[in-house]
Amino acid sequence: MKILVIRLSSIGDIVLTSPVVRILKKQISAEVHFLTKSNFSSWLSHNPYIDVIHHYEEGTDKLKTLNFDLIVDLHHNMRSLAIKRALKVPSKSVDKLNIKKFLLTTFKWNLMPSIHMVDRNVATVEHLGVKNDMQGLDFFIPDTESLPQEFQMKTSFVAVVIGGQHATKILPTHKLIELCQQLNRPFVLVGGPEDAERGEEIIKATSHGLNACGKLSLTQSALLVKGADFVVSHDTGMMHISAALKKKIYSVWGNTAPAFGMVPYLPDPTSVMVENKDLGCRPCSKIGYAKCPRGHFKCMTEIDLSPIK
Repeated sequence: MKILVIRLSSIGDIVLTSPVVRILKKQISAEVHFLTKSNFSSWLSHNPYIDVIHHYEEGTDKLKTLNFDLIVDLHHNMRSLAIKRALKVPSKSVDKLNIKKFLLTTFKWNLMPSIHMVDRNVATVEHLGVKNDMQGLDFFIPDTESLPQEFQMKTSFVAVVIGGQHATKILPTHKLIELCQQLNRPFVLVGGPEDAERGEEIIKATSHGLNACGKLSLTQSALLVKGADFVVSHDTGMMHISAALKKKIYSVWGNTAPAFGMVPYLPDPTSVMVENKDLGCRPCSKIGYAKCPRGHFKCMTEIDLSPIK
């Protein structure tokens, strides 16, 4: 079979599709094509279970000529619907449970099934006779990848991922300083260029860390995380990459919640979820906001970080 898998963004969500492409390739020897946005394709190119990567920005003209047997839509929004209509081949779409998510965020009615997003992705292709191999997530780091000398750690250390796509999923700087001080061991801050200034503020307030924010590529950051004793991360793409690398993860939850089914998937079994469970306003969004809708941001400012050690 020639199968097109659609997941346009983002990093974490694409990593959560990796079991699907693996089982399609290994269990039915499918020719697996993957459609995503161009800025996510470079690290997908290292995945041996993907035969061809296509860019969303290039439109559907080329895709129409490839005569796919099936489209597996793991994005399931208006953009992917337009692609399916243009290609006119059989398709299956993941159930994103958006109504149940709306009820949970709006009315705090938790009707979400205790089924991980990965298992919902896999259920989309089970009609082909495949099943979850329970091997977890994939994130492939090329053998040629290396770290700058500054970050080739000679001692054990902790990777602290300080960034995130939305502000309400991120610990305030003073809480990150509190966290890094209580670690009482070497740590490296991981994040993008947008996190670099905040990283410097954290480093100045502590005495045993390095700031890698904005200095490493995504695969370099993954290589750094791979060598850490454990990882502290918000609900971000790097959290899912850490799970793919089988790391022990302290995942820190703000306005989102584990009930959405996006917790680290099959990481090191000693991993811990850290959240403020005493608030009636959580979760307030399935994604996140630029600022706390209620103005107090207690989900992060009053979170107990003492379990992280």
